Amino acid sequence: MKLDILAIAVHPDDAELGCAGTLLMEKLKGKKVGVVDLTRGELGTRGTPELRAQESARAAAILELNARENLGMADGFFSNDELHQRLLISAIRKYQPEIVLANALKDRHPDHGKAGHLISDSCFLSGLRKIETFAENGNLQQHWRPKYVFHYIQDRYYNPSFVFDITPVFEKKLESIRAYSSQFHSTEYSKDEPPTYISSPEFLNSIIGRHQMYGKMIGVAYAEGFITEKMIGVNHFDAFILQDT
Repeated sequence: MKLDILAIAVHPDDAELGCAGTLLMEKLKGKKVGVVDLTRGELGTRGTPELRAQESARAAAILELNARENLGMADGFFSNDELHQRLLISAIRKYQPEIVLANALKDRHPDHGKAGHLISDSCFLSGLRKIETFAENGNLQQHWRPKYVFHYIQDRYYNPSFVFDITPVFEKKLESIRAYSSQFHSTEYSKDEPPTYISSPEFLNSIIGRHQMYGKMIGVAYAEGFITEKMIGVNHFDAFILQDT
């Protein structure tokens, strides 16, 4: 299935936190969107890989994704090397996205930055015809390079290259995050497991505040921020959001 937009995330729930609103907005415009998770999040303090898989499936249904799959890389121990690049290149060529939304290039969690560079490098290499990869049916895959790779902003604050208005779908984004009840604050999750940095009510409040701050930058209620390594061009001024000065 060819997708218009593919979010690639090292852990199940990264895409929900970083770019679910953008995926929802593009879905409303008739675009085909999907998520590829690199690992199962098996090193997470709370929950289990099996539970995370169930939670990611619930989140995928909330986001109405056209596709979601997990590449099964080793949480915490994957590398930006040929083995992992080829695995990701095959997924990129499978979905042939026009735009890839990727982990931050540097963040509190080292997996985020490591994945951000793995994704960026793999998107470039995916366009090289002499790198051969094969589909699940054994057929040689066509080389494919996304037009843009945008990195969503995660835990650490960075000044975004641009922000995306997600006001109409913000509550649904929160619903997709709350699908991961093992990871974030939830009155429904009752297992006796230690609290973590992200399981406190304050963490989710900080996510809401971050989106409000990005929204304020463009005069809307909520927005998601992205960083691009590639210059963005426009061919008409109608692409800009009108706001009060």
